[in-house]
Amino acid sequence: MMVERWHRLVGKRSEAVENLVEKGAVRKFAEAIGDANPLYLDEEVAKRSRYGRLLAPPTFPRTFDYGRIENLGSPDIGLLHGEHRIRYERPLFVGEEIRCYTRVTDYREKQGRGGLLVFLITERVGEDTEGRRIFTMEDVAILTPEIRGVVER
Repeated sequence: MMVERWHRLVGKRSEAVENLVEKGAVRKFAEAIGDANPLYLDEEVAKRSRYGRLLAPPTFPRTFDYGRIENLGSPDIGLLHGEHRIRYERPLFVGEEIRCYTRVTDYREKQGRGGLLVFLITERVGEDTEGRRIFTMEDVAILTPEIRGVVER
């Protein structure tokens, strides 16, 4: 059965990719989500805050590159988004270089009305240049029989 392919991915990890928390990208992102928090946009306000510098919005890591896991396929294939959680160890600062990678942490199956549904759970991790974790995002992607038909070819 082709769904075994997904089960074999559990534990696989991408190579780490360097990402920069760039000031202009943070500004555009904050504007796009309609969050004018001065901690993201105003350097003077941010300097006077307890953080001492500009921060990135909590969902900004969705814009990072986390590398590719071999045999996982492209994330652009139309996976259904099931769930998303993010946990921070500390704030993400503008100007930081972040090392990001993704890892498949679990796989589940459930019989749906339209056939077998596959739930692929991944975590995306961002670390500082010293290897200390800044954030962890957990994502659940749902692969319907139709989507698997495209991906498993």
